[in-house]
Amino acid sequence: MQRKDLQEHFRISCSYRMEPCHYCKDSYIYCQLKDHERHTCPEVEIQCPNKCSQMIKRCMLEDHTDQCPEMETDCVFKKYGCPVRERRAQVQVHEETALKHHILLVLGSNSKLETQMEVLQQEVLLRHQELQDRSLQVRGLEKEVRPLIKQVSHCDNTLSAVQRSLVEQKDHISSVRLQLEEFSTVFGPGVARDELSQIRASLDALRQRVSITEGLKDHLGALNETYMRHTRLLSIHTAQLERNDEHFRELESTSYDGKLIWKLRDYRKRKEAGARGQGPCLSSAPFYTSRNGYKISARAYPYGDGAGHGTHLSLYVVLMRGDFDPLLPWPFKQPVSLSVLDQSGAKNHMTMSFRPDPSNSFHQPGSADATAATNVASGFPCFASHAQLEAPKNAIYVRDDTLFIKVKVDTCGLEEL
Repeated sequence: MQRKDLQEHFRISCSYRMEPCHYCKDSYIYCQLKDHERHTCPEVEIQCPNKCSQMIKRCMLEDHTDQCPEMETDCVFKKYGCPVRERRAQVQVHEETALKHHILLVLGSNSKLETQMEVLQQEVLLRHQELQDRSLQVRGLEKEVRPLIKQVSHCDNTLSAVQRSLVEQKDHISSVRLQLEEFSTVFGPGVARDELSQIRASLDALRQRVSITEGLKDHLGALNETYMRHTRLLSIHTAQLERNDEHFRELESTSYDGKLIWKLRDYRKRKEAGARGQGPCLSSAPFYTSRNGYKISARAYPYGDGAGHGTHLSLYVVLMRGDFDPLLPWPFKQPVSLSVLDQSGAKNHMTMSFRPDPSNSFHQPGSADATAATNVASGFPCFASHAQLEAPKNAIYVRDDTLFIKVKVDTCGLEEL
């Protein structure tokens, strides 16, 4: 084309000119613009794929799917045995009308849980008895191993002495052979006969000692195998003992009255580990506001977290996903108090309290993210300075390198299921 027509061509008729999209206002090549609007433009309204008669912007389609009344969903009581799967609107009606049936399902699940708890308690008692039996076995094995160790040490000493004697006898035999050869050369075979008989007697005695030494070696090998076998058994029993003890302590420490007394051992060691950035977060065993209530745990950062990093002890509480969450009121509104207990008996406890706000920390766990087993922790990053904890005036908070932390949930107003 002629140069004078080039600008008009760029502006009006060129198929590769850039034009803004009528919907999203981004610029695209003109010949590709229709395809963009038809398939990819996020601002274009399209028909809901579930045929709910609504026109939805393409970018809002995923959010609409979570609310579409025509989308098939499961009843929220599915995990308790409810098989209903219908359109969302029908499922909502079902959840409102079948409340009695759902309560029966939950009560049935609760009964199973109570039965399982009784079985677990019986199992804990059996494990505790097994633990005591294993402890007695370990003590017996230790008593058996001690004399074996002494015997092995004695055999080692004996074997060393026999080996030294064997070397000396070999040197002596070499010397006698040289002398015998000299005598045979000087006096002939008749003169060396007496010396030869003495050498034979010495060789016989040496063979006997070598035989005894070989027997001691075999016995030492058998003792060593026995020792290694007992050592392996001792290690296995010790590991099982530690696992059973940990499981027993966890079951024993669970409370159902909204209170937790947490014994935090090795305070200084854990604080130093936090300073090095090695696992600064410590979590308590979970506790409950009642048998069918909220499931909660505590978290502590001995070296501090957030604004308190390096200067303060940080304490938090965490709402955890529980079996009875669908039956409990949400968001969680019960006041919570956190305390570090005075171990001097003067009861100068350090306590801070808060009333939950309507944040994600106190909504039903898993309501926003189905894979989340806990909510975001909430509490005090600057609960108490290290100076207050380690050098108080009228209290003792750290004794024998141990802290006692108390968490109390105000259960006033909560109804039992």
